[in-house]
Amino acid sequence: MKKIITLTVNPAIDKSTTVSGIKPNSKLRCAKPVYEAGGGGINVSRVLHTLGANSLCMYMAGGSSGKHLQDLLVDSEIVQQVIPIAGKVRENLSVYDTTNKEQYRFGMPGPMVNPSEWKNTLGQLEGILSDGDFLVASGSLGPGMPIDFFAQVSHISQKKKAKFILDTSGDALLKGAEAGVYLLKPNLGELAKLCGVNTISFFELESVAKTFLKNNPCEVLVVSLGAQGAILVTNSTLEYITAPIVFQKSTIGAGDSMVAGMIYSLAKGKSLREMAKYGVACGTAATMTEGTQLCKKRDVEELNNWILTNSETCHKMKNTA
Repeated sequence: MKKIITLTVNPAIDKSTTVSGIKPNSKLRCAKPVYEAGGGGINVSRVLHTLGANSLCMYMAGGSSGKHLQDLLVDSEIVQQVIPIAGKVRENLSVYDTTNKEQYRFGMPGPMVNPSEWKNTLGQLEGILSDGDFLVASGSLGPGMPIDFFAQVSHISQKKKAKFILDTSGDALLKGAEAGVYLLKPNLGELAKLCGVNTISFFELESVAKTFLKNNPCEVLVVSLGAQGAILVTNSTLEYITAPIVFQKSTIGAGDSMVAGMIYSLAKGKSLREMAKYGVACGTAATMTEGTQLCKKRDVEELNNWILTNSETCHKMKNTA
């Protein structure tokens, strides 16, 4: 397998707990919290490890919470490279109400990042990347970071002939996509922003996706459709992947799990169609776990078999018709 590097510039410690009934102005007795390493690229590395693949998990971290994050990744046996910063790693909170079966998610802002810190990140990245590597930059930018940071990452990837996969949002996504990527995984809202429109209807999706690829330096576009699956679009391919219907316990980390599944498949030399289907299986499997847990390999394999069988059945029915 090719080397896989994940980059997280605004990591987090994800804390999750449960409570029986959420109401205002009351002291709520919560269950013992669970702490897990979080942030886009970190989640991708965690899923890759679950699937049986190695990756180098690069991230910026500082303070006591940064040490806690590092310890969590050591416990998870994740190979890591910490880029030190002065600010403390943020902590997010997820609370599941056992009474109404609802999940409440509280995301905190990250620490301020100064120019020397984010420039050091770019320098270390350039020293690690080599021809044919996969680089996954996932998650948000930290406060103080330039909006074109991922565009600068793109330039380094092109220089090193690495395949750059970007999964972020907002203006950072716009700038990164303009600079050039190998693969993007936007949802419908993110694709609309990339294309400069307010919304995209299901009937417009195919033409909008094809137009985006025609006008932007991107080889592969996988548009996430949530519980409905995804659509794979390249200059020569267009395929819908239907997701199995499952009982969803949490959607936290579903997108990161999907990205990890796709990179895992690519690194193993699978086709783009196989890649997209395995990614949908991983994303769907993540919704079957509670709190901030990510996908489980057994669930992934079962769901992927369903997707492969279902797509083959649909293909035969289409040919028969």
